Amino acid sequence: MDVGFIGLGLMGRPMALHLARAGHSLHLWARRPASLEPFRDTTARIHASAAEVARHAEVVFTMVGDAPDVEAVVFGPDGIAHGVPPGLTLVDMSTIAPASAQSIGARLAAAGIHFLDAPVSGGEVGAINATLTIMVGGEPADFERVRPLLELLGKSVTLIGAVGSGQVAKACNQILTGVTVAAVAEALNFARKSGVDPARVREALLGGFAYSRILENHGQRMLDRQFKPGFKAWMHQKDLRIVMSEAHRLGLMLPNTAATAQLFNALVGMGLGEEDSVSVLKLLERTSDKNGK
Repeated sequence: MDVGFIGLGLMGRPMALHLARAGHSLHLWARRPASLEPFRDTTARIHASAAEVARHAEVVFTMVGDAPDVEAVVFGPDGIAHGVPPGLTLVDMSTIAPASAQSIGARLAAAGIHFLDAPVSGGEVGAINATLTIMVGGEPADFERVRPLLELLGKSVTLIGAVGSGQVAKACNQILTGVTVAAVAEALNFARKSGVDPARVREALLGGFAYSRILENHGQRMLDRQFKPGFKAWMHQKDLRIVMSEAHRLGLMLPNTAATAQLFNALVGMGLGEEDSVSVLKLLERTSDKNGK
């Protein structure tokens, strides 16, 4: 297929490369020319605008920061929606608010463009290894059309429901991952402050009901002081801001998520937004060590 990809950052770059390696003709545009460098020696065609990408593609993927970025790439000057023949399928894999996905989908439908919201979980490692969890909202026929492409990017691909449903599932994912990352950091910092080896504590907990993938993977990264971003802290802050905004709209009480969102706010405020979300451990350490050991 002729496949467009816009958003060649930490995760988008390896995802696009998977599509190219599978034999699909890749069409690219980037807001930052440096993002295109890894593709200079491939068969990918680089275009002058997002609209040009869409004119040459049957399916276009977008993987950008937030709803305003999606809207700019889709509806802005020389955006995807301009001058594209009806029938194009746009798959947005960014994490945005469900209401934003629904609004974008409705505007595209009026122009004859099919739309799926398909946010992912798994971070940079999942993108590199093509083991992402992909949560999709949209029409079943549109989903089936692009399923073979999605299966090149992830090990779990699930149609949740109508447009916006993928973003609801991703919000649920961010609640669970955010709260659990914070809980693991709290537990390991508690062990350290108690004079007990956090590594031995983690080893013991992995064998009981406290086991989780986050304790296993992220917990080890905390012990290794590996804060290089696989999923940047500012992105988790943004995602939890989406969750809390939706909670206010729905009149829901999310006490654990609210507290975790404040931790990520503080983490970004400390200047650690570009580090991995496991850097929340640093925040807890600095707070607990402020007045001595």
